[in-house]
Amino acid sequence: MSKIIALANQKGGVGKTTSSINLAASLAVLEYKTLLVDADPQANSTSGIGFDPRNIKNSIYECIINDINPHDAIQKTETPNLDLLPAHIDLVGAEIEMINLPNREYKMKAVLESIRDEYDFIIIDCSPSLGLITINALTAADSVIIPVQCEYFALEGLGKLLNTIKIVQSRLNTTLEIEGILLTMYDVRLRLSNQVVDEVKTHFEDMVFDTIIQRNTRLSEAPSFGISVIMHDANCKGAVNYLNLAREIVRKNGLVKDEELATTVTA
Repeated sequence: MSKIIALANQKGGVGKTTSSINLAASLAVLEYKTLLVDADPQANSTSGIGFDPRNIKNSIYECIINDINPHDAIQKTETPNLDLLPAHIDLVGAEIEMINLPNREYKMKAVLESIRDEYDFIIIDCSPSLGLITINALTAADSVIIPVQCEYFALEGLGKLLNTIKIVQSRLNTTLEIEGILLTMYDVRLRLSNQVVDEVKTHFEDMVFDTIIQRNTRLSEAPSFGISVIMHDANCKGAVNYLNLAREIVRKNGLVKDEELATTVTA
């Protein structure tokens, strides 16, 4: 049985898409069969992993709105063990088209349930909003990762997101858990970054991942090549950070394949 994890934060620019791509790629590198689901109309996960959204014929949109078989939309990526369920700009209109549909909050869940047994992990990159598509992702997911940038206003809007998660838990998905809060864009040279880390850990304690994602040039470059940071430079800090995050999630879920995978690497 696979684990479905959504990455959600209605704030833009927190490293959500970067984390979705590179967490999925890291799990794949650790030999877990992984599906990356692009649930963002901007389709940045799709382009960031090497596909031109303009050339995508079948996407998550067709699966949700037209009941297309997800097997007809899933693309194999250059990374072994990593598949993509892509997005394109049509997803913008999906929320309006779904308004009058029965069980509209469960459309993505139905799509993913039909294929979840084929994967160890399904990672959903949500859009930077709390609209119907994000609600669909949270309803489909077993857990949610909340990326928070180590910058001023880091906690702004987090309360609203946590409240939305509580509503989903109470009304739509009673088994939804918070997998963890992921600190991103950490700059060891900045006092502010350290203050944000302390503040988030004080507020949320055990909910915060041990792994912190550091600012890294290679991490920023990778999407322009249409590959994950691990394919771009497996030895850079960004790659090591996301591999460690993948190992942390694997351990937390009791899915470690051998002792080697449980070892944390330092850059």
